[in-house]
Amino acid sequence: MMGAMVSLDALLDERRVWKGRQQVASVAAQPTGHAALDAALPLGGWPPAAMTEVLVAANGTGELRLMWPTLARLADSGERIVLVAPPFLPYAQAWQMAGIDLRQLSIIHANERDALWAVEQCLRSGSCGAVLCWPTKVDDRALRRLQVAAETGETLAFACRGHEAAANPSPAALRIAIDARPSQLRVLKCRGGLAPSSPFPFTADV
Repeated sequence: MMGAMVSLDALLDERRVWKGRQQVASVAAQPTGHAALDAALPLGGWPPAAMTEVLVAANGTGELRLMWPTLARLADSGERIVLVAPPFLPYAQAWQMAGIDLRQLSIIHANERDALWAVEQCLRSGSCGAVLCWPTKVDDRALRRLQVAAETGETLAFACRGHEAAANPSPAALRIAIDARPSQLRVLKCRGGLAPSSPFPFTADV
């Protein structure tokens, strides 16, 4: 009998348990604030209650610029924005210029292991509008836990990773790569339909 026992966490991670209280599909997509990106995504914006992976050549090369319009709108509506273990100390003036109310911004400093735990707890709590993280040493199981946590808390999750992560499968509902030269966006994977076959410019007017 003992050999047949399976942990609940394992079942949740593999999405083999139906949690009837969740109605993720009924939640509207969140506009990205970039017209061309919204037009390219099947849902018309960030997939709700889900994790989005943003792949960059190096930290600080466009991931915040991509997310700032959404974060500003969430903060303006009183939603808490949480940054977990950011690679650099956020420059307050830049965030303010992006229209983000700093009173709604929280920063959690942690090592890699504790950071993943903190992200999961923030997402599951349902008390945040968006949670951003920059995991470097993370496997598919850990990412799946974050995806499930985002669904549970009906929260936007953003995981910023290096371009090399594109070589591995991901449980994220949306995966976007930011290229610096030329400055463009590539949608690698998206929920609700096929990813666009061609990249498009990533500018202030996207």
